[in-house]
Amino acid sequence: MRLTRYGWPEIVLLPSVFSLIILLGLLAGTRFLPGWLLWTIEAVTSVFLVFTITFFRDPERVIALDKNAILAPADGKITNIDTVENDYVGKKTVRIGIFLSIFDVHINRSPCNVKVDRTSYKKGTFKNAANPVSGRVNESNDLYLVRTDNPTDKLLVRQISGAIARRIVCRAQPGQHLAGGERFGMIKFGSRTEIYLPCRNDIIIPAKVGDKVKAGLSILAKYEE
Repeated sequence: MRLTRYGWPEIVLLPSVFSLIILLGLLAGTRFLPGWLLWTIEAVTSVFLVFTITFFRDPERVIALDKNAILAPADGKITNIDTVENDYVGKKTVRIGIFLSIFDVHINRSPCNVKVDRTSYKKGTFKNAANPVSGRVNESNDLYLVRTDNPTDKLLVRQISGAIARRIVCRAQPGQHLAGGERFGMIKFGSRTEIYLPCRNDIIIPAKVGDKVKAGLSILAKYEE
């Protein structure tokens, strides 16, 4: 199982702590703790150990890029598709929100071939990321993107912390070119990712609220030829 480099601090530290707890428990045996309590601690610690390692999984994906497609920037469940106003993308903008549970892969990927215009981090609260309101009030990081294929529309991808997540990782830099489906960061431990795209007559949106999507694989929207 491939693990992401974005999680190396946690991958090294947390499993080490959990493994030490398990080892100390085995060495102590029942001399200091009742047997039932010892094995409960061992079981719970083992679950956290396995969860920590699997949370930072980063599966390889074969990206069959269609230059007209807008791909999901995150794994998860679509919670909303609505029309909003955005100063960067346009007065009439389609917002698609994806909620990532703690069981989803948390790697963020580029929705198409783009050039990074700029990024902008904002401090905020840590409300439940399943609620679309969290996109306005929670800690977040915006990626301002410009498509490098025609039409050269502006897009915005917003990484949003959730009630558990407290760390946003973004390695994309202004001026950098990202291929569709290319990794650029992650949000640690439960989160939300939103994508904003222009509302155009030649864009169809096959995605629906409730759909489960995968970053770099699922098509959210598509330009008609």
